[in-house]
Amino acid sequence: MPKELMDGNRAMAEAAVRAGCRYFFGYPITPQSEIPEYLSLRLPQVGGVYLQAESEVSAINMVYGAAGAGARVLTASSSPGISLMSEGISYIAAAELPCVIINVMRGGPGLGNIAPAQGDYNQAVRGIGHGDFNLIVLAPNSVQEMADYTILAFELADKYRNPVMILVDGLLGQMMEPVEFKEEPPKQFPKPWATTGAKDRPRNIINTLFIEPEELERLNLKLQEKYEQIKQEECRCENYLTEDAEIIVAAFGSCSRIAKAAVEEARELGIKAGLCRPITLWPFPEESVRKAAQKAKACLTAEMNAGQMVFDVRMALKDRIPVHHYGRMGGAVPTPGEILAQIKKIEVQING
Repeated sequence: MPKELMDGNRAMAEAAVRAGCRYFFGYPITPQSEIPEYLSLRLPQVGGVYLQAESEVSAINMVYGAAGAGARVLTASSSPGISLMSEGISYIAAAELPCVIINVMRGGPGLGNIAPAQGDYNQAVRGIGHGDFNLIVLAPNSVQEMADYTILAFELADKYRNPVMILVDGLLGQMMEPVEFKEEPPKQFPKPWATTGAKDRPRNIINTLFIEPEELERLNLKLQEKYEQIKQEECRCENYLTEDAEIIVAAFGSCSRIAKAAVEEARELGIKAGLCRPITLWPFPEESVRKAAQKAKACLTAEMNAGQMVFDVRMALKDRIPVHHYGRMGGAVPTPGEILAQIKKIEVQING
């Protein structure tokens, strides 16, 4: 298939259509507005429905309804909009409904700005809503991966009956790169639980209200069992030049591409640096991180935030080596030179 030049937002939108998504409910917010713009034209062409809700709160509850009926459904927003969706996302997770949520992150906190940032890491992996639940969180770092992982997101959502978040930032959303869409038919999963009408079968009931503590505890235990299965089967990570690395740089999303350039420059200077790129932020690929750091003397996390992934990296490495952090915030993007300077500092500390 010939490649097309597309920005990341439109690539995710087109990939969703090719994955069988026929419903989008959302509200425009920069820097993800190209997603609803594209789908407002594209979905009617394939018999789908695009609906701009009056708010993000309304949008996520429309997602709940479509997911409950067994549809492949998508919503997309940016940082403060995702915050408004958090209650509905908790309901969807409790009801064990599959859906895909795209967050094209912007600078924060508060209204912030429309520049790229990675300040929603903690929100995505451990703080998006009330109660004990988890999203599967995918972090692509190229337009091609944004398309591929959108298709994967719908498959994982259906497989585990769980919401999946694609976490990118404004840099990736607006970046234009060649992308190739696979012609393979999307993988489908039976949905006998869906509320599609009960003329010839017992009624399906979707509910998240359990008055009795014991009954709600049973639901929670069931969810935790599912999350353990996801941890065992769905961790994804890319390790680059880590076999002999003395300094591991851990980075995700667009920042991992910048960090990769810094690692390559460090190698040219004779510094044994390597890159560890978590692709699933939840479940966090602890084993892959440990493998990447087998010979390392130190680790550096490079992020567009105040160090939100540091906790997960330290937990994975079990404090065997020091974990440093370098980050830019508020929409500022680190350069390869800035990360290289941090690598050099660490190299002096560990080797003198």
